[in-house]
Amino acid sequence: MPGPDTRVVELRVHGVQGTTPESLVDAVAAVDVAGDGTGRVVRPADRLRRPAPGPVLQVEGRPVPRTVEGYLWGGMTSGGLAKATWALLFPFCVANVAHWMLPPVREGSTAGRLLGVALRSLLRLAALLLTVLLVVQVAVVSLDLLAVQCLAPGSACLDEVPDRVRDLPWFRSATGLLPVALAVFVLWRVSMVTWRVESAHTAEQVERAEGSGSARADQPAGGLSGLPGAHVATDPDTPALRALHAVAGLAAVSLFALGGPLGPAEPGVAATGAWFAALALGIACALGVLLLDDPTGARSTGGGRVLRAVLARAPRRVLLAIGAALLLVTTGVLRRVPDTLPGVDAGVQLIAALLGLVVVALAVLLIPAALLARRTWTSVPRELRPWAGGWMAAPVLVVAVLLGGGFGAGIGLTAQKSLGHDLVLPRGYDRVTLLWGAAGVLGLLAVVAVASTTGFVRWTSLRRTEWAREAALLHTGRPRDRARATRAWWWARWERNHTQHVLIIVAAVLASGTALAVVLRTSDVEPASWTRPLSGLGVLVLGLLAVGLVRLVHLAAKQPESGRRLGVLADIASFWPREAHPIVPPCYALKVVPELVARVREHLRDPGVRVVLTGHSQGSLLAAVAVARLLEELPEQDRARVGLLTAGSQLQWAYPRAFPAVVPHGSLAVLSGGLGGRWRALCRGTDPLGGAVTTWGRQVYDGALLGVGFRADGTEGALPAALPGPTGALVLGGDHWLPDPQRGPFPGRRWASGVNAHTEYTSDPEWDRAVAMAAGLISAEPPRPAVPGLPLLRSPFSRFPAPGPT
Repeated sequence: MPGPDTRVVELRVHGVQGTTPESLVDAVAAVDVAGDGTGRVVRPADRLRRPAPGPVLQVEGRPVPRTVEGYLWGGMTSGGLAKATWALLFPFCVANVAHWMLPPVREGSTAGRLLGVALRSLLRLAALLLTVLLVVQVAVVSLDLLAVQCLAPGSACLDEVPDRVRDLPWFRSATGLLPVALAVFVLWRVSMVTWRVESAHTAEQVERAEGSGSARADQPAGGLSGLPGAHVATDPDTPALRALHAVAGLAAVSLFALGGPLGPAEPGVAATGAWFAALALGIACALGVLLLDDPTGARSTGGGRVLRAVLARAPRRVLLAIGAALLLVTTGVLRRVPDTLPGVDAGVQLIAALLGLVVVALAVLLIPAALLARRTWTSVPRELRPWAGGWMAAPVLVVAVLLGGGFGAGIGLTAQKSLGHDLVLPRGYDRVTLLWGAAGVLGLLAVVAVASTTGFVRWTSLRRTEWAREAALLHTGRPRDRARATRAWWWARWERNHTQHVLIIVAAVLASGTALAVVLRTSDVEPASWTRPLSGLGVLVLGLLAVGLVRLVHLAAKQPESGRRLGVLADIASFWPREAHPIVPPCYALKVVPELVARVREHLRDPGVRVVLTGHSQGSLLAAVAVARLLEELPEQDRARVGLLTAGSQLQWAYPRAFPAVVPHGSLAVLSGGLGGRWRALCRGTDPLGGAVTTWGRQVYDGALLGVGFRADGTEGALPAALPGPTGALVLGGDHWLPDPQRGPFPGRRWASGVNAHTEYTSDPEWDRAVAMAAGLISAEPPRPAVPGLPLLRSPFSRFPAPGPT
């Protein structure tokens, strides 16, 4: 029983799309009590806008004071024009996420370690080529379409510009290269944006790690622990990567303008020297990206010392100055822009070909890497193993590369149609339109096939009156709610089980279109007449892609609600630090997690306080990583006063399977054992985005819900049958299965009618009971009457085999 001075602090963390302070703390008014405006800590407020405590917790008939706080981080991913433009960097974000999806490296495996180094280096090279491709595609619009063709003397395009202006020296070259320089500068500034951590200790770690490159910020002194999120830390290579990407973009444009990869087109020593300098600079940037992830480069001795010295702060500034000077020299060499740019087509196709080779190489090397990593998850149940056997990074990188190339091509096609007057794009763009046209047709066929299969499976499944027996247990005596819940359970389970398949289908569709375009290009065969409709469809798809993204950015800047919807993708992608690609939005986890840890430590200074971190959806990942850091840092007596409550979480069905090296299943087991039963998870079978967290292998047998999961002592195994709670929930291990629609209404509680799915978890009366259990005020293992063990039989309606006797 709690003592007279016991008090509970419930610190809530919201999920994607952000929320309002009032909604987060369930109050009609809320005020800030800490934070810097970017990361805000809020509490409910009274009529005088003073912080007020939350509702008391009822523990065994005794009230316990509770303070409700909320941490708002939505302002880091949405709001304003600057953050809205981050949507244009989505292909870069996807490439960066692919790095975190690589399979884990088994300890003691030399082959696995070498393959891991090769895979990470290839991903960084692909990210560099993706940046160069975007910059070159901007140059196609500004230099080729605008400066060379549209502003040529005597051209009818943009006839507002007189010929005497077109004939001015350096006018057309500056007009063509200035937008490229501006684009590189914008990318550089975006990669410089970061979040200031309101914690002196953490800020010093970050600065020391970036300055010396000898260790990663937030990494435990004794090395990475086995807790979830231990790898989520600042990469000391990010400043060097940032400089290499910017310089590579400038060098590629200079090479592109001076004749392309086939050689300098302009006569003279200056043009030839600038061309060779651009080629050397581009090769040096590619080698630097490849070598940065070498383990010897992370050491302070031998070759690592030389590499760090070459890419230190002062040399990086010199490198950037050389890249800028090279672009100025290129502008000076092109006193008068030639009538054609011979290297346009070859340059674009060479970059695309290199990207394709890198993606193929990564996909091939992923096969042995995933096979070597299989030993780390062979003991895990099949439904919890990594997606695609640990090979998921390859299709994700395919989507990133083709989205990036398609977005740039869409900008070029849109500019061509806008300027008109029969402007000609490089020949490679014809293959791109064919690629996206074929992908559009294949995508439509895939949608029809998936929809037909889904409809048939759903029809046959719902004909079984006992399809979702868990829903029948939760809605006993309520046939109408049971019917609604059964339909929602089916759709939610289908979405959770087939999310990875949708991603693989998208990648396969885009790869198939790419294969068709590559075959036609390598065979040097002009596309047949029957492919013209495909090219027309590709032009339409690419134009819609470019215009749609720009329109979304405009809406996000003008309408906050649209900004929050657009922020869904940014919220998910921006959780991961800049590792493979530096030109992505800053990682908010590097600010949120340390500030959550600091806030919890501040509350724990009061010996009578128990803190429960609660996280909904994406917030559950942030809360789990924060609790893992607390378990690493706090003394034993303080750890016992920390609890975790997750709601609508993806910590079982998504994160361990998509990111097996960062949030493996074993790390969740370690976290559960460290909390000793104080990890509670609210689940709904109707929730398509959240699911069970601490249990699996569930089945209904003889009117009881059984399953396997984490035990309070840190082990895994069969659990006692689920116990019904006072509000209708079924508690199996650490999972609280909520009836949806809710039972009630209950006196004195807010009511949420209908199927709530992924929302309104705090309105369920089971929330308070779960908070009390996470705070250690209610035993997670109440006494039970002795029951005989159940036989090892499988129910005819169960999906998973029986976990064994209870």
